[in-house]
Amino acid sequence: MKLRLARHALGDAVVVAVEGELDLFTAPFLRDEVRDAIKQDSARLVLDLQQLSFMDSSGLSVLIEAWRLATGEGGGVSLAAPQAPVARILRTTGLDRRIKVYSDVDTAVGEF
Repeated sequence: MKLRLARHALGDAVVVAVEGELDLFTAPFLRDEVRDAIKQDSARLVLDLQQLSFMDSSGLSVLIEAWRLATGEGGGVSLAAPQAPVARILRTTGLDRRIKVYSDVDTAVGEF
């Protein structure tokens, strides 16, 4: 399965919806999208993971890089609605303690 990305503004944040599988081959596409979103739109980034079915360590690396870039610009990163397999990876690695995870996009945007 391929990776599909869609970006839109919502309030003071930029939301990037991630659909498909995030792995070694697709991670560079999300990395580029995240960099562009933070630099061009807002350092308040919400990644909508509702349609993300798989993520490996390459995807985790992109999330960490996004967090570092956004916080360096005075913003932050939130994750919204991860499916169970992705949520499990976030918990297992402890990344959910560094990057806040919310049940939906609206709640994540409202917390900024």
